Amino acid sequence: MTTTDTIRTARGTGLAYLGLGLSGMLGFLVVRPQLFTDDPAETLGNLADRPELAAAAVGLEMLTVLTQALVAVWFYRLLRDVRPVAAFAVATFGLMNAAAIMTSGAAMATAVAIAGDPGLVGTADASTAVGTLVQLSTGAWGMGNLFFGLWLIPMGWVAVTTRRFPVVLGWLLIAGGAGYVASGLLAYGVADAPGALVEGLAYVATVGEFWMIGYLLVKGIRPREAARASAPSPSSTSAAVARG
Repeated sequence: MTTTDTIRTARGTGLAYLGLGLSGMLGFLVVRPQLFTDDPAETLGNLADRPELAAAAVGLEMLTVLTQALVAVWFYRLLRDVRPVAAFAVATFGLMNAAAIMTSGAAMATAVAIAGDPGLVGTADASTAVGTLVQLSTGAWGMGNLFFGLWLIPMGWVAVTTRRFPVVLGWLLIAGGAGYVASGLLAYGVADAPGALVEGLAYVATVGEFWMIGYLLVKGIRPREAARASAPSPSSTSAAVARG
């Protein structure tokens, strides 16, 4: 691709990534807690009493799946000529995360349908069915953390090794990706894991992600020549080692 095409692709990637960040946060952190609680009967009542909000929750899940899939494909297009293996890894792990969230969305849509018509489950307890579906939705997001963490690591590795993005940004993405993977493993692999620790491990990724979004939208991606110029030369590195 020409430099102009590459910058355009980078900004398209950033726009899709921004859509993913906004839809994910709005749906998971804002709308979802207003509907889903630890009490299945209360959750069933919330879904039945607030159908517009319930529909919005499902719509945001669908938008999250859509934008995650789009940004995965656009990252592959952006990085395939830079680091093809890393580009494939970013796209693959991103699409796997989209599949995990799609599972969550399907469970949520089914719960909303049952709340609107409890007769769908026949003689079964509607609140029990909804509670099970909510747990499935939550579990899908938790499993998706593994893939979301894994997609950040090769993304950060590209930044560190090519300098087409800021190196510090790359290390933040790698650390944040590792944190996401660790949070998923702790949440489902360690009994009574501290909730604050599980949630806190993902915070580093948020900083790196929004930095990457801003960089893609404003700067795009450094040209190869600029990336080479920013890399330390072998002679200066050797001299630094000798002085050290």
